[in-house]
Amino acid sequence: MKKTTVKYPYLTQDVEIYERENGHKIVLAHKEGDLVNVSTWVKTGSINEDDNNNGISHFLEHLMFKGTHKYPAGYFDRTLEAKGAIVNAATWKDYTFYYVTLPKGENCKNLNLAIELHADMMLDPVLPEDEIGAPFDLNNPEVKDKRERHVVIEEIRMRKDQNWTKVYNACNHNMYKKHPYKRDVIGTPEIISRVTRDDIMNYYTTFYSPENMTTIIVGDFDKEQILKKLEKEFDFKGRPNAPKRINEIDTPTSSTVMVENKANVNTSYLMFGWLGPKASQLKENIELDIISIILGESTSSRLYQNLIEKQPEPVFNMVNAVHYQFKDGNNFFIQANLKPEKAEIALELIKKEIKNLIDNKISDEELAKAKKKIKSRFAFEAETVSDIGENIGYYMTVCEDLKLIEDYLRDLEEITVENLEDTIKKYLNIDNVVISLLNPLN
Repeated sequence: MKKTTVKYPYLTQDVEIYERENGHKIVLAHKEGDLVNVSTWVKTGSINEDDNNNGISHFLEHLMFKGTHKYPAGYFDRTLEAKGAIVNAATWKDYTFYYVTLPKGENCKNLNLAIELHADMMLDPVLPEDEIGAPFDLNNPEVKDKRERHVVIEEIRMRKDQNWTKVYNACNHNMYKKHPYKRDVIGTPEIISRVTRDDIMNYYTTFYSPENMTTIIVGDFDKEQILKKLEKEFDFKGRPNAPKRINEIDTPTSSTVMVENKANVNTSYLMFGWLGPKASQLKENIELDIISIILGESTSSRLYQNLIEKQPEPVFNMVNAVHYQFKDGNNFFIQANLKPEKAEIALELIKKEIKNLIDNKISDEELAKAKKKIKSRFAFEAETVSDIGENIGYYMTVCEDLKLIEDYLRDLEEITVENLEDTIKKYLNIDNVVISLLNPLN
């Protein structure tokens, strides 16, 4: 078993990474206190889906809690929650992860129990037909079965009705030509209504492979004992690794793309979207985080000050900037809610603010303030076992290299205004943007 160590900022001991012969990775991180976090990150999400199974990763996440050959549905949650645990999971484009945060107990009794149950759930889900619910025709109003299939479909419908989801999905879909990132992670009712248990189990056995899994334990425990426990409980019984899959990376649009839709809304929703660098390109990612803060992360940001505070007549109800990070390339968004009759003005005002990032040079004061905010956020995320576990999972799964975290604070300090200008010119060109506008029906 190969061992490496990483100097994780603000932690008192090096983080230990163990890669087993089958490819399964175990990460042990020391954090003083009574709470521990147990999680497994799986390198699969909508990145491994297509038009026939879109949403299967999210559906499987729901079904993983529906029992194993050892324990019935509900036992995992009920048993650990009785020990004071928080149990949950999440699916996104690059990953699905499952976690438990709980008091470690005397002699780590609760931690050992959590590892046993967590490993059992990850390696031996039953995916019972009576929990999934039978496939059905969406157009048949007589269907009465309200199993997990219907829970997920209702979740999809509720999400689809959200105005920001509509404007985001239109923007996201048009930013990509071929990459699976163009699809909505949650899937469609049509696919979820017809996908079979065999489809789901085949997906599980393909992608929940040793090489795709990273199990992380954060807390105060005997590392040698917990490592042995994890090796014992995570017995993959010779399960093969997933086939290597390389997705074609889309290039940004060469001219501005404008997508307009209408819905039963009272105000207009607007989103500007750009493709960015891969998550592993750490320095450029930090630079885009800084730009996001300066441009639109708070009431002191340029977007808020120039487009809300200083406008002679109201145009925007809100406007901000966000930066999402993905394995095969990030997204940078400006999003706004505005008065429908001012949509054309709003478009020009935002374009002007993008241009002003170069014309109205970012000041040393703006840069210093953004760096301070990022440094504070980074330190805060090293305060709790759950945040540490999530951060490690992100670097191991999305960046595929926890070593990057060692350079984070140094890279942050070295960034200059000139670096930011180069990154703005490279990634935030108005010719490379997809604009999604959602207007009222009337």
